[in-house]
Amino acid sequence: MVFCWATFRRAKGAVKLHTQYDVRTSIPVFIDVSAASVHDVNAMDRINYEPGSFYVFDRGYLDFERLYFIHQCKSFFVIRAKNNLKFERKYSMAVDKTKGVRCDQIGLLKGFYSLKGYPENIRRIKFYDEEQKRTFVFLTNNLDLKPEEIAAIYKHRWKIELFFKWIKQHLKITAFWGRTENAVKTQVYIAIITYTLIAIIKQKLDSAYSTYEILQILGTSLLDKTPINQLLQKKNNQDVKELLYNQLKIF
Repeated sequence: MVFCWATFRRAKGAVKLHTQYDVRTSIPVFIDVSAASVHDVNAMDRINYEPGSFYVFDRGYLDFERLYFIHQCKSFFVIRAKNNLKFERKYSMAVDKTKGVRCDQIGLLKGFYSLKGYPENIRRIKFYDEEQKRTFVFLTNNLDLKPEEIAAIYKHRWKIELFFKWIKQHLKITAFWGRTENAVKTQVYIAIITYTLIAIIKQKLDSAYSTYEILQILGTSLLDKTPINQLLQKKNNQDVKELLYNQLKIF
């Protein structure tokens, strides 16, 4: 195996890039690179949870003990439930089924380890997406927002998928220059830093160009002494339009 440190399978190596993505600023605020054999939930221990903030997770990060820690930090989480979830309903709240909500329940987890990890009430919301013809079940510790608002918050999770897609399409990290752990992490961090700087420039200058267009303009103007704010004010830049692709949907 070429990447001996990136343990995954017997004859294959791989790495995971755990990322906390701020949807307000469109930049990553936390990055953790690990071998693919390391379980996803371990990255949750390295996040600094801010009171009052919402943290949206893929169901690969479902760990009730860690979710309860988020609850104790006075933060909120939204995560998709697994199909084998054992849940005991205490009471249900009225829902508007015309908005896709099928049920909104408060209850306790069943099972010794699940209840031990999360011993307080938890909210379970079932949402049906008419367009996708799919049903989603969400778990959250927020008891105040409307169920359709919880579903809308989870929908923001797809922005991190678009972020990864942008990184792979435009910053060329599908192949690595080195094989050591340090070489791989350095290349990944350089790509993340590049994206972050471009996102900050776009926000600070309130540019009408997309992040890809800014990347193209800066890439062709490395030896140009024109200030960045003037470069991005020009309207005659050619061949910088972002390639069209079908945007994926979460629900």
